[in-house]
Amino acid sequence: MVLYPNTSILINSETGTGKELLANIIHYNSDRQSGPFVKVSCAVLSRQLFESEILGHEKEAFTGADYQKTGRFEQADGGSIYLEEIDDIPLDLQVKLLMAIEERETECVGGKETIKIDIRVIALTKKDLKQLVSEGKFREDLYYRLITSCRYNFS
Repeated sequence: MVLYPNTSILINSETGTGKELLANIIHYNSDRQSGPFVKVSCAVLSRQLFESEILGHEKEAFTGADYQKTGRFEQADGGSIYLEEIDDIPLDLQVKLLMAIEERETECVGGKETIKIDIRVIALTKKDLKQLVSEGKFREDLYYRLITSCRYNFS
């Protein structure tokens, strides 16, 4: 299978089946191999930290923002971003991921400028996202954006 450099990928499988290994193989055997490979575990980020970690933030954008922080999307520019347990992203923040995939741009918290990004999203989950969509726990448009690009489902 030929994967285009901007193709988003969804890998769905049980724990311990090699999802992370497959993500590494995809990145390091693609046209993006010389770019960064930024890994994010969505399950360990609290809702408060998620937006700042993924999008970055300007100094003084919120209480405790004592410095400017570059977000993971911007860090992955020219390479791939690996989103482990994508199903743990809060529903209302999933739209920011969708926009980053569709528009290839983002904006940091407290920022006024749009940041262009050239990334491949490799999303991993062990849950049935289609079921989560039907339960209203995962955005349908994000789900279809991920599966219409490239989907690996194995056990």
